[in-house]
Amino acid sequence: MHSHPSSNSVSIAYRVPYADTDMMGVVYYGNYLTYFERCRNELMRATGVTYRQMEEEGAMLPVIEAHVDYKRPAHYDDELTLTGWLEYAGGVKMKVRCQVTRGDELLASGYTIHACVSTKTNRPLRVPPYLAAFVAESTPRRPEA
Repeated sequence: MHSHPSSNSVSIAYRVPYADTDMMGVVYYGNYLTYFERCRNELMRATGVTYRQMEEEGAMLPVIEAHVDYKRPAHYDDELTLTGWLEYAGGVKMKVRCQVTRGDELLASGYTIHACVSTKTNRPLRVPPYLAAFVAESTPRRPEA
């Protein structure tokens, strides 16, 4: 199942620097996870709380799973759009979906799953309410009867 960006998605314009490419002249596959991280950072900002503020409040979100589907290569100097949205946040986990496009062309898509843990004890914590609310706001509503 492939989901699509919600109304609470964030998008970042990104021009590929030469440093992102490999000897074949395409964006190195591992850099897509860095692109996903850029999306997560801006997604956190969009909730009204930065990642730094969340850490100062005692919570962090280590990645416990990551997946990328590669469709087409990106190249040096391509103008990309990096888009991310919070698909799920509940209990002690959250899932962030991301996609990388060049114009209307999907280059890569995937997700990261995060555990919410205490910065002091490394024990699981409930996902902060502002993250859960950000998902709830993006969930399609049923039309009123």
